[in-house]
Amino acid sequence: MENKILKERTALITGSTSGIGLGIAHSLANSGANIVLNGFGNPDEIETLRSTMADRYKVDVIYSDANMLNSDEIASMVSHAIDKFGAVDILVNNAGIQYVSAIEDFPNDKWQDIININLVSNFHTIKAALPAMKKQNWGRIINLVSAHGLVASPFKSAYTAAKHGVVGLTKTVALEIAEQQITCNAICPGYVRTPLVEGQIESQMKVHNMSREQVINDIFLAAQPNKRFVEVEELGQIAVFLCSPSANSINGISLPVEGGWTAR
Repeated sequence: MENKILKERTALITGSTSGIGLGIAHSLANSGANIVLNGFGNPDEIETLRSTMADRYKVDVIYSDANMLNSDEIASMVSHAIDKFGAVDILVNNAGIQYVSAIEDFPNDKWQDIININLVSNFHTIKAALPAMKKQNWGRIINLVSAHGLVASPFKSAYTAAKHGVVGLTKTVALEIAEQQITCNAICPGYVRTPLVEGQIESQMKVHNMSREQVINDIFLAAQPNKRFVEVEELGQIAVFLCSPSANSINGISLPVEGGWTAR
């Protein structure tokens, strides 16, 4: 029998119509949580995704198309979820974008969008969700960061700056809510096997005239000592653990899930 440890809880996961966010949504739903999906995509495909998830896990699943660049839309999304479910018990800040460039060539608009989506949106979701968490004296905030929240790489100035900022935000929020039954933690994965990454592998094979194995080992996993991608399911189970009673005293951490990348 499946362990529905999150039954009657509600989880809002930003950027959850694909990839890591969708994988975490599946894991939380499988543990009994109602789900608020968020992200972009084809409306028909998203509706199929929503209804399929609801039927599969026997939970309530709703969808919001709130733009993470718009603070008013973020506030409305959280408010709607609270009106429907009573609270956003579990908030997973996953939405993120990336752009790679030398800093002197970095477009100003790309810089600002990365900071706003990867960092500032977390502030707005947490600010909107916390009052209801405090009222019920329970909540879990999980920020999906990156190994780049702990270490840097060249040509990723905006992404690295934003992710380092989320690590600091995580610690600050954790301290502010430490005396209540609310925790705030960050998960810092390395390269994760997602459909987006799979497509990038194919592109890199063509650009560099390299085999799939060469691209994976020499380009994508060069910094990951275990030479394997993190699987989405691993991150989903970590999220479930951080929401479980076993993690009641885990607060303010940034958990590396990157095969030893930051151990160097």
